[in-house]
Amino acid sequence: MRLTDFWQRMADHFGVAYADSFAHDFVMSGLGGRTVHEALAAGWDAKDVWRVVCEVMDVPAEKR
Repeated sequence: MRLTDFWQRMADHFGVAYADSFAHDFVMSGLGGRTVHEALAAGWDAKDVWRVVCEVMDVPAEKR
């Protein structure tokens, strides 16, 4: 998954304004105690990060 696709999915689910705030502030154990931004900066694949976000935030199957 490309980063542009990842950020589009984040914006589609959370809204443009909240997506970045969520990605910056919300720490998830599935990301090793990191935020989305930290996980991506640490080299995590965007697809893996999206899977964790979907699991933690109960994103509907049609958006996954």
